[in-house]
Amino acid sequence: MRRIIFNVLMILLAFTIQNCIFPLLPFLSASPNLLLILTFSFGFMHGKEAGMYYGLLAGLLMDLFYSGPFGFYTLIFVYMGYVNGIATKYYYEDYVTLPLIMSIANELVYNSYIYVFRFLIRKKMRIGYYFTNLVLPEIIFTVVTTLLVYRLFLILNRHLEEIEKRGDSTIV
Repeated sequence: MRRIIFNVLMILLAFTIQNCIFPLLPFLSASPNLLLILTFSFGFMHGKEAGMYYGLLAGLLMDLFYSGPFGFYTLIFVYMGYVNGIATKYYYEDYVTLPLIMSIANELVYNSYIYVFRFLIRKKMRIGYYFTNLVLPEIIFTVVTTLLVYRLFLILNRHLEEIEKRGDSTIV
């Protein structure tokens, strides 16, 4: 139960930082997608079901904050949580290469989804401009942020597991 409450608070904090603080920093040309990092991390560490639940929460927050059809972001976040949850069997705590590769792949899929359903449908065909000026900087920032956030998340996850083990042993 503590883990669920902690993870929900992490998503709320990431949403607040991503949408309220990062846009105010003038030196950032793009901002890292913290919700995407947390969604694929939850899926990667805890499995498909957890990835889908946290993807649902992250997507609903994005849908409530941004205009457009309701469920637009929820669909992609739930899908990413599920797909990254499949990689749970390859999860090793100290293995950082796979999360970085997953971060790049998730960013590409996420931005392609946004391009197709927000720009291409309205006949805005400047994919080169979109990729070089929006997608590439966001991928770079997200990958660098993944290095930091994923390590922090691992440390907090280990700490929560220790607390759960201590709590289980005192009951018996």
